[in-house]
Amino acid sequence: MEIFCYGTLLPGEERWKYLKPSVVSYQSDSVAGHLFDTGKGYPGAVFGSIGCISGIRFNIYDHLLEKTLDLLDEIEGAVDGDYRRVQVLTDKGFQVFAYEFGQSCKELTQIQSGNWLNR
Repeated sequence: MEIFCYGTLLPGEERWKYLKPSVVSYQSDSVAGHLFDTGKGYPGAVFGSIGCISGIRFNIYDHLLEKTLDLLDEIEGAVDGDYRRVQVLTDKGFQVFAYEFGQSCKELTQIQSGNWLNR
């Protein structure tokens, strides 16, 4: 199983160092949904049938997948409900894990481009 990322876990971003050791390879991809600026230096995604979120699909070493997901759950606040790990289908047809924002987006600014790096 692969992991889709769209924000601070991307190469060159501040949390990339946590994901990098587990990555075999990666490719650009996208998923349906909306991307929001949380105003805290990181984005929040809400996945769905409308809109497009740009990101990267990461192929993880099989023997590191569970450990990597546990680490990302902690980093993304999945334990506290800030984000929740879900499975989504990418536009290129891959079933992946991704982290969906676990709070209300009513007060957040939508990133119209769907791309955190080009916000």
